[in-house]
Amino acid sequence: MIDFNLLVCSMPALLRGLLVTLKIAALGCTIGMSLGTLLGILQALGPRIGRWIVTLYVTLIRGTPMLIQIICVFYVLPQFGIRIPTFWAATLAIGLNSAAYISQVIRSGIASVSRGQIEAARVLGLSNGTIIYLIILPQAVRAVLPALGNEFITLVKDSSLASTIGVAELSKEGSLIRSRTLDAFTVFFGVALLYLIVTTALSLCVAYLERKMNPDAQN
Repeated sequence: MIDFNLLVCSMPALLRGLLVTLKIAALGCTIGMSLGTLLGILQALGPRIGRWIVTLYVTLIRGTPMLIQIICVFYVLPQFGIRIPTFWAATLAIGLNSAAYISQVIRSGIASVSRGQIEAARVLGLSNGTIIYLIILPQAVRAVLPALGNEFITLVKDSSLASTIGVAELSKEGSLIRSRTLDAFTVFFGVALLYLIVTTALSLCVAYLERKMNPDAQN
């Protein structure tokens, strides 16, 4: 049975961990969106060597577990003189992992943009940068918004892997409370509930944005 007294007493620590989880997810998503967008553009519109480099990066990241990537950033980089605090090591690894997936989402969004629009913009004398920024990206992002929202929701859940290197995020706080109270059911019920609340809220926000950006879909 759920010990509601324990659940209430544990909430301050769990909420503190949830805040760390959201920070990791938000910063990781920022890294992933920034780098992933650049990689997606390079793979869709760049020279052949650029496409090969992106393909190699995506294959490497998607073909290895995120846990291994976090461990490599935290334990391997110091052997080359690069020391990163635990929070930033986890955030960087999660962001780099997300970039690989987002790059493919952006690439598919770019592919959905009519080539006729691009050719027309070139005829009008617009530069490649202007075409990408004003014509291609807005349409690409609108087309793949649900996939991008799902990626951010996934980052919230994947942030639990940061606990493996000692980051006190939500699941780590839950494990610490469980080790003291020996009541795993109550503690992890609270952890799961907080994850569910956050992911549900994010899903509703993405659905709202999708309706706003695609008003024709409501008809």
